[in-house]
Amino acid sequence: MSRSIAAMGPRPTAEPDRLSAPAAIRPATVDDLPAIRGILAAHGNDGPIENGDIVGPYLRQLIGCHVARVSERDGEVVAFAAAVRAGLSRHLADLFVRPDLLGRGIGRPLLDAVFDGDDRRTTFASDDPRAMPLYVRAGMRPYWPHLYLRGDADAIRASRVGLVVGSAPVVRLADLELRWKGIDRQVDYDHWGTVPAADPFVVTDSGEEVAIGLARARQVGPARILDRLLVHPDADPVPVILAAIVRAARDGPVIVAVPGPNPVLSTLLVAGFRIDDHDTFMASDPGLLDPTRFLPNSGLL
Repeated sequence: MSRSIAAMGPRPTAEPDRLSAPAAIRPATVDDLPAIRGILAAHGNDGPIENGDIVGPYLRQLIGCHVARVSERDGEVVAFAAAVRAGLSRHLADLFVRPDLLGRGIGRPLLDAVFDGDDRRTTFASDDPRAMPLYVRAGMRPYWPHLYLRGDADAIRASRVGLVVGSAPVVRLADLELRWKGIDRQVDYDHWGTVPAADPFVVTDSGEEVAIGLARARQVGPARILDRLLVHPDADPVPVILAAIVRAARDGPVIVAVPGPNPVLSTLLVAGFRIDDHDTFMASDPGLLDPTRFLPNSGLL
């Protein structure tokens, strides 16, 4: 299984546009899940389940609450795409075509279908060289690397002095994000709160709430994931992010995705964290995401 699922969630891949007989595009349903997971597995983005199913509930969230489409040929699902209504942008979560049909012109119509004319667009492009040209032609440009780091939280544990990290209901996290950013993500917080070994939390400094975060188990492997973190606009992001990583780790190894411009990156590398993988953040406008105070979930943003 690839690091995309093992670390944070599926990431889109794609194929260059080439003419071929068109595939029929329709809304995805839960009945399509076996076919969709088969396509993801063929790309290394789904696999064994050791600590709980991450991919299945994630796909159900995309199908039930956002914009998910499949392409069919001869009644068979051959591609899947989904985009998240994330408030500031429509975020491309997934774009996967069956490997034997890459290069047949299936990807671009499916991409257009899930963006549905919204010109505020974001995604995290994998290192597949066929993906980025497709996304550039769809109105997005590459802005910075999105780095997946793994390490031992003991190396940064002292950094949490003065900060308190405590459990909080997901409704509280959704309320704070609405206050700080003006975006209602309650439907996604409801999902995040039910994933395996979910740990929603709030970071406070002298009694003031300075960050909201979510941690979880991986589908396979011992390391835990800091799945998403939003830091208050007025807070110093570095100590807050470090405290959140310590919380997510639970005294074991931890994986965190860090935008390249985030000031915590050098601190983590000096502390011995290593880069396991990377994506590229792409957007129609780089201002749609603040890389210094937001560690996004690469699928649901």
